[in-house]
Amino acid sequence: MTHSSSLARRTKVPEPPGNIRARLGSAYGFLGSAFVVAVAYVDPGNFATNMTGGARYGYLLLWVIVSASVAAVFVQYLAAKLGIATGRNLPELCRDHYPKPVTTGLWVQAELVSMATELAEFVGAAVALNLLFGIPLLPAALITAVVSLTILTLAPLRRRRFETVIITLILIVSAGFAYQVLRSGTPAEAGAGLVPGFEGTDSVLLATGMLGATVMPHAVYWA
Repeated sequence: MTHSSSLARRTKVPEPPGNIRARLGSAYGFLGSAFVVAVAYVDPGNFATNMTGGARYGYLLLWVIVSASVAAVFVQYLAAKLGIATGRNLPELCRDHYPKPVTTGLWVQAELVSMATELAEFVGAAVALNLLFGIPLLPAALITAVVSLTILTLAPLRRRRFETVIITLILIVSAGFAYQVLRSGTPAEAGAGLVPGFEGTDSVLLATGMLGATVMPHAVYWA
């Protein structure tokens, strides 16, 4: 009897398909929100500043991108940890623990940041349609507005579908970048770009833009 029990414990029983699907569905529920937050790092602001830095200075400012990404991950980790520990998001905690004038100022700041960010995304999408397909800017802006509103209607009612659309778009963008990287190769000079340094005032200003396009308040609020 003892030998049979020991053998049963050592034998790995295959998990029923239903349990595997339930675990995958639970993991997808967490990862979906993470991908929605990740949109903040593939927006036109990142493209413009990073590509401009590469076109002007090569790998000189690569260390700025790496440092800003590490800082953004750390800040979002703290925001996510705060939410897990308290069950509340950052704006709710600010409202509960700060005086009303402070929370009002934070609200105004968040609204201005959101409007500035969305304006860049909106214009960037319209310009992209113009460059890729030759669509005039005004019709491209109207197409962008319709597509954006359609995606946003999925957010409150069909969260999983909304997250699926976002994940699909991110994968398309990632595939495009992977293709470019594999096609261009990785020169040996890339390692030298991890050493901090600047080349004049313009490179400092561009590095500031790269930092601001990566560590963003709205990404922290979403976390």
